[in-house]
Amino acid sequence: MPRKRLITTASLSAFLAAAFVAGPTAQTPASAADSRGVLVVGNAVAGTLSFIDAATYANLGSFSVIPDLASLQASWTPAQWIDYGIATADEASVDPAVGGTRYVDDFAISPDGTTVYVSRGNLDDLAAFNLVTHQELWTAQIDGIHSDHLALSPDGTKVVVSATTAADAEVFNASDGSLIGKFSTGTYPHQNLFTADGRYIYNESIGVTALPYALNALKGNLQLEKVDASTLQVVKVWKFPYGLRPFAIDPDGTTMFADMSYLNGFIKYDLNTSTTLATVQQPYSTTAASESYDNYPQNSAHHGLALSGDDTKLCDVGTIDDYAKIVNTGSLSTTATVTYPAGSIPYWALTSTDGDYCYVSLSAGNAVSVIDYATGTEVARVTVGEFPQRERTAVVPNTVIAGLSSSDG
Repeated sequence: MPRKRLITTASLSAFLAAAFVAGPTAQTPASAADSRGVLVVGNAVAGTLSFIDAATYANLGSFSVIPDLASLQASWTPAQWIDYGIATADEASVDPAVGGTRYVDDFAISPDGTTVYVSRGNLDDLAAFNLVTHQELWTAQIDGIHSDHLALSPDGTKVVVSATTAADAEVFNASDGSLIGKFSTGTYPHQNLFTADGRYIYNESIGVTALPYALNALKGNLQLEKVDASTLQVVKVWKFPYGLRPFAIDPDGTTMFADMSYLNGFIKYDLNTSTTLATVQQPYSTTAASESYDNYPQNSAHHGLALSGDDTKLCDVGTIDDYAKIVNTGSLSTTATVTYPAGSIPYWALTSTDGDYCYVSLSAGNAVSVIDYATGTEVARVTVGEFPQRERTAVVPNTVIAGLSSSDG
């Protein structure tokens, strides 16, 4: 079927020959002639991944990460069905029109581009698939209800995933899905991030999102923690008054930019002194200005933050505002705004491998927006599957592309 392109412009500059993370010696990416740089988008409701050419923005096709859904649900106990119902009801608050089904929460692709690791949200598990053969390699059940954000270690050997209601993050062997260990987190652990050298893991928590704003004090431990990736011991904890949402840390590890629950903007935070350097309040859209805190999607006003490749600009996603802003990291002033149709629910931001573009997922718009950091303009919008959220860049073998479904997602 023909690919849908809402906006077409010049291609990205040559895609760098590096995947999202550096690969181990046992997993070398295919040669440039046999591979392609892609943006991969997780479609939460569809249970698929959309593969987008990083140079042309063409949607190359999709990959299902729930081929076992029917057999899996057929084997569930009554308790598992109850867990599924609870998770689904909670997620439905983000967009009642879409509902609460979430089969892709987060994912990562191996350095050689042949394996994908998927946190399958409401299925409470982590699964690995061979992208060439489509074989499900392994699955691992997580503690409690809902498997949340994950991260792959830079050497491609460990996967860490947040277990939402268990208040822990669990680390698995990427080769076989065996559990390596766990570490305690704040309440409702959320995003995970490995440092570039793989020595540490950052994990943040958002608190019990089902509780109203008036009961924020009861939402639990709202924090960021730094964990030794080898021992899984917590080495430092930072406490916050509200849940911590998407965050980005500068390369020297001293400054963090972060979204927070209910904040229509972001904070700039000094990790060395545990001090908030600035709170940036962005303008509300006309629609968002009249919204109650308790109607924010999972307490999020802004949910998406990314640093440009040169660290001079920030891509700040206004989830309730239906916009993305490019912000100067020095002055914290907005240099450009890209607006989206009302009800698009932009929900994540990722910087391209060359550092020049910001990818924004429009979850209710079933599309991904591409913004040029230099000009602050939207250069493409690509149709994907239902309810896109997390995004990753990767270099994958052409054999992966050849086996994709022709569906956009």
